[in-house]
Amino acid sequence: MTQRLYYEDAYRTSFRARVVQRLKHDNRPAVILDQTCFYPTGGGQPADHGSLDGVAVIDVLAGEDDGEVVHVLSGELRSDTVEGRVDWARRFDHMQQHTGQHILSQAFTQAANAETVSFHLGAESVTIDLNVARVPSDQVERAEALANAIVFEDRPVRARFVSAEELPTLPLRRPPQVSGPIRVVEVADFDVSACGGTHVAHAGEIGLIKVIKLEKRGEETRVEFRCGRRALADYSRKNQMINRLAALLTTGHGELDQAVERLQVESKQLRRELRAAQERLMDYEAAELCTGAEHIGSFALVRRVFSDRDPAELRQLATRLVTRPKTVALLGLAGAKSQVICARSEDVQADMVAAIRAACQALGTESGGGRPHFAQGGGPPAGEEQVAAALEQALNSVERGA
Repeated sequence: MTQRLYYEDAYRTSFRARVVQRLKHDNRPAVILDQTCFYPTGGGQPADHGSLDGVAVIDVLAGEDDGEVVHVLSGELRSDTVEGRVDWARRFDHMQQHTGQHILSQAFTQAANAETVSFHLGAESVTIDLNVARVPSDQVERAEALANAIVFEDRPVRARFVSAEELPTLPLRRPPQVSGPIRVVEVADFDVSACGGTHVAHAGEIGLIKVIKLEKRGEETRVEFRCGRRALADYSRKNQMINRLAALLTTGHGELDQAVERLQVESKQLRRELRAAQERLMDYEAAELCTGAEHIGSFALVRRVFSDRDPAELRQLATRLVTRPKTVALLGLAGAKSQVICARSEDVQADMVAAIRAACQALGTESGGGRPHFAQGGGPPAGEEQVAAALEQALNSVERGA
C-alpha cells in the first residue's frame, strides 16, 4: 500500500520515497511508491501534477489495489529512491475549489433544500449538480451569500478519519459512498462530508465563491461556480469587458444595460427599414428584368445568371417575377455553390420539375426538385458559362412542355 501523505498534510509539496513497482500505463512509464504527496484522480477532483527526480508526473491514478497510487511519468526514472515535488499552484487551486464546493453544497441545502448529487472540478469549469429541476434566483442569491459568509468568518476546516462507531453520530450531508475507513471533512458548525480530497485549513483561504450560471439538465440543475483565484480571474475578465463596452458605448457602467436596450430597439427598427428597402429594390429589379424579357411563343422569358448573390434573394426574385402573367423565370447562380431556379406563372403549362432536372443534369448533379410551378437545384461549383448552359437546357425543356 502507498502511504498517502496528503491525508496528513495537504500543504506538504515535497517528499522522498522508494519505488516499489515499475509498470506501464497507456504505453507510458509509471511507478508505485511506498509513500506519496500526489493526490490521484477521484471524487470529482483531478490528480496533482509535479515531478519525481525532475521527471514530470503527468497523471496520478488509484491502482487496481485500492491502496496503491500509480504515478504516470513523461520518462523513465533511473533511481529507486526519488524526490517528489507537487505543483503547488495546481494543488492549492484544487483545494480552494473543492472546499468551496463543500460550503456551497451545504449552502444550497439550507437555502434551497437542494442536495448535491455530483461534483466536477475541471481545468476551467467547476460544477455541482443539484437534485432539483429549478432553483429560483432568490434562493441562488441566498445560497451564495451564505457560502461567502462562512468564508468571511474564516471558519476552521478539519479533515480526519473516523471510526465506525463515531460515524453514525456525525451530521453527514450525504452518506458515504465507500466502505472501510471513512475520512470526513468538517467546516466548523456548518458542514460535515465524507471526502478523500485535499482541502484548505481555514475557509478564508478559499476566497470569493461566485456562482456563474445555472443550467437545467432534466430533473437536475447544474450550477457552475468559481472560487478563489478562479473567481478573481473571472471577475478581471468581465471587468475588462465591461470597461471596453462602456468605452465603446460612451456610457457609465451603471447605464450599460440601458445603452444595450437602446441599441437593440434601434437595431430592430433599422432591420425593418432595411427589409422594406430591399423589398422595394427587388420590386424595381423584377420590373426591370420583365421589361427586358425575351418573348418565346406564348410566354415572356426572364433568363439571368448571377454571381455572389444570396440564394434566398434569388428565390424571392423568381417569386416576384412569376406573379406576372405568362412569365417564365430561369435564374442561375455561379460560384463555389451553384444554384438554378425554374419558375413559371400559373397560366404557363410547362413543368418546372422537368426543367430543373435538365438543368441539374447539365451541371453534373441530380440534386434538384420542387413543384410543377417552382423548382430549384444545383450544388457543385460552376462558372457563369456553365450555369448559362444549364439554363439553356432548362429552356429547351420548358419549350417542349409549354
